[in-house]
Amino acid sequence: MKQIYLEKIKMLNIRSNEAYKALRTNIQFCGSDIRMICLTSCLPNEGKSSVSFNLAKSFAESGKRTVYVDADLRRSSTIGRYKPDQGVLGLTHYLSGQNMLADILYASNIPDMDIIFTGPIPPNPTELLESGYFNAMLKMLKEEYEYVIIDTPPLGSVIDSAIVAQKCDGVVLVIETGAVSCRLALKVKEQLEKGNCRMLGAVLNKVRAKKGQYYYYGRRYKKYSKAYNYA
Repeated sequence: MKQIYLEKIKMLNIRSNEAYKALRTNIQFCGSDIRMICLTSCLPNEGKSSVSFNLAKSFAESGKRTVYVDADLRRSSTIGRYKPDQGVLGLTHYLSGQNMLADILYASNIPDMDIIFTGPIPPNPTELLESGYFNAMLKMLKEEYEYVIIDTPPLGSVIDSAIVAQKCDGVVLVIETGAVSCRLALKVKEQLEKGNCRMLGAVLNKVRAKKGQYYYYGRRYKKYSKAYNYA
């Protein structure tokens, strides 16, 4: 397996680090069979890719062999955000039959965390995610890793994440506070449930906590909490 060095890994502050540890622990309490986890959002720019990456990093830091899969084949931000020190092959190279799975798996400079990047934007992302290649990849990854964290596109925009979520043990919905209506969040939740996807919960992201506070219990949070069990 090729080794890459991610040049722009951001160090989390104490509050953020503890939040990801809590998220990781709550997912573990969902059951030992919950090992392949899909993350999505309602809209673009809610922070689901950052949450996905840092959740995978948190699992790896706890000693769990983890792989982060960037399956946002339409608008990935992983390469641009973390700046690998070399050119990489990605998921679309494998799904299109150009390369083997071993060719697109990279060991990172985060111990116990491997990465699959997206590759070039394809003209047919939905068809690629529905393919037998993708199913075979998920099976192999689940045999090799303790946790598989999959970043997918916003479900409010395209159907890709629902396709991936059906194949996973559970799905987590990332919601940006103040940016998404409760009605839209419920619509996305219902769409996932119609596809027989197991909802693990939701993450309220980009919360501006007051100095000295770790949790946010505003009116909007209470509206969401009526509909979700928070992961």
